[in-house]
Amino acid sequence: MMKKPRVLSVSGVSGGGKTTTINHLIHRLDRAQALYFDDYDFENCPDICEWVEAGADYNAWVLSPFITDIQLLLKDQSLDYIVLDYPFAYLNDGVRDFIDLAFYVDTPLDIAMARRILRNEQKHAMHELQSDLKNYLARGRAAYLEMEKTVKVNSDVIIQGDLATDLIVDRIIEELRKYSV
Repeated sequence: MMKKPRVLSVSGVSGGGKTTTINHLIHRLDRAQALYFDDYDFENCPDICEWVEAGADYNAWVLSPFITDIQLLLKDQSLDYIVLDYPFAYLNDGVRDFIDLAFYVDTPLDIAMARRILRNEQKHAMHELQSDLKNYLARGRAAYLEMEKTVKVNSDVIIQGDLATDLIVDRIIEELRKYSV
């Protein structure tokens, strides 16, 4: 029988620490590889604010290249884990059946915003930062709240996102042990 890697999904709001957590996690797990949602260019990708305003249909996202890469990695018998840096947990029908365990990094919105500002401060001029913050207040915050309302409750494990990265990774590994019994 062919061994299949376990697929883990890590979700949370932008600036919530998903990518940092995953980068640390794949170095702590044996034979793990990550796929990062933000590395993909999806055709017909909805504007996030318009998508939320229209009711946040998670199947409006056609994730074919992401799904193809998951399928390819599932054939790799040298892997034990595929870790998805992926915002939707089980909510997109195309990805749902691949996920074995969905984690949600529950980061307070003020911390997530501060992280985004710090992450982007070298890339953006002050007027661009002000524009981003105005957009967040006018429309973007709704996308953050959508994540908390739907993705969080559709995840298997919710982890406190204001913990140190090593503690978040320890918690994920602890949960993996529980679910592998």
